[in-house]
Amino acid sequence: MSQADHQNFLADLIKKAKAAGADGADAVLFESTSLSHAQRLGQVERLEREENKDLGLRVFLGQRQAFVSSTDLSPEAINGIVDQAMAMARAVPEDPYCGLAGPDQIAREIPELEIFDPAEPTAESFIEQASECEEAARAVSGVTNSEGAEANWGRTGITLATSNGFAGSYARSGFALSVSVLTGEGQAMERDYEYSSTVFGADLAAAAEIGRKAGERAVRRLGARKPETGKFPVVFDPRVSGGLLGHLSGAIGGPAIARGTSFLKEKMGERIFAENIQIHDDPHRARGLRSKPFDAEGVANRPLQVVENGVLKTWILDLSSAKQLGLSTTGHAARGTSGPPHPGVTNFYMAPGELAPEALLSEIEEGFYVNEMMGMGVNGVTGDYSRGAAGFWIKNGELTHPVSEATIAGNLKDMFLAITPASDLTFKYGTNAPTLRVDGMTVAGA
Repeated sequence: MSQADHQNFLADLIKKAKAAGADGADAVLFESTSLSHAQRLGQVERLEREENKDLGLRVFLGQRQAFVSSTDLSPEAINGIVDQAMAMARAVPEDPYCGLAGPDQIAREIPELEIFDPAEPTAESFIEQASECEEAARAVSGVTNSEGAEANWGRTGITLATSNGFAGSYARSGFALSVSVLTGEGQAMERDYEYSSTVFGADLAAAAEIGRKAGERAVRRLGARKPETGKFPVVFDPRVSGGLLGHLSGAIGGPAIARGTSFLKEKMGERIFAENIQIHDDPHRARGLRSKPFDAEGVANRPLQVVENGVLKTWILDLSSAKQLGLSTTGHAARGTSGPPHPGVTNFYMAPGELAPEALLSEIEEGFYVNEMMGMGVNGVTGDYSRGAAGFWIKNGELTHPVSEATIAGNLKDMFLAITPASDLTFKYGTNAPTLRVDGMTVAGA
């Protein structure tokens, strides 16, 4: 079906819900196609193509709401979905914060975004890419085994319609190529990986380059040892630096603020980073991995500066959390088909600093350069932070021996204030940050 057909289909579904007694309703339809290939040691392990449709209906009865999802779009199933949703809405307790967007909040103009590549790869091209990638990784001297290479592609069409007059559709695509290899023998084995994930196939890194980087990274990890224990500067590689922004986005999400369970709950309008730090969210970024032209409640979205000169300027809100806080939504609702919308960032990033990564290292007599993180030891209520890490020891401004079985710890409130960003921001993930230096963290051997 075309986007217009999808919108008409959802409009009819909403009419059925209204005719059944709903005070309001919204419906979302995801139509996806994907192709995936996996191989190991040159042998194909998986080659799959999938096509799916997933429908979600939400109905409102006063201050009650209910959700039903289905992959069956037949007329009989649709009637059953409406009946089931209405029966559930009559049985659930009231939610004083549920509801649809007001007329002044829904998106009236839907921007055209550069987020869809119409080209569909062939299975043969996937096999060729994965083979080249794995072969390049295994060709690196010192690589002893492979965990395999994967190539993935998908396209998804999203259509949303609401009883308050919104109807919109968009399509997005994604390509990915990855490989993971091993080096060493027995108990001294190490592994590492590399991957590329893009909206357009032409933007993928070259397969041989991905493989070479994975192999070289694995070999560099040989001979890893535990770090010294003490207070040291910690430098976060761009592969992991975005994780610190992930903790920020969780702490400024509307539900956590409304519940009072965030370590930043009283920090609106205060400086939580150094004065040179700028953090943005941009749902309209060209070829952004999380770009979208409107949010999951049909609300207009826009680029937003979250942190300006180190000062926290906004929460991340959907309609429900905004009502709880007496504020307006920021247009950050996301949703699936079987539950309520929830706020979430899109293309979330920290602006680059002025220093090259080498300059961040140059003044460190001893410290820890982290390029892999393990575990999730972060307390969102207090900001206490403790995670497993691996990387390289820094000595007199240079990376020396590899480090593993390490733990780094601190408190996110102190860590945010101590961050110095490098100049090497690239947009490789949904959440991105340049190389980051954080002084005064606790480092210990696990």
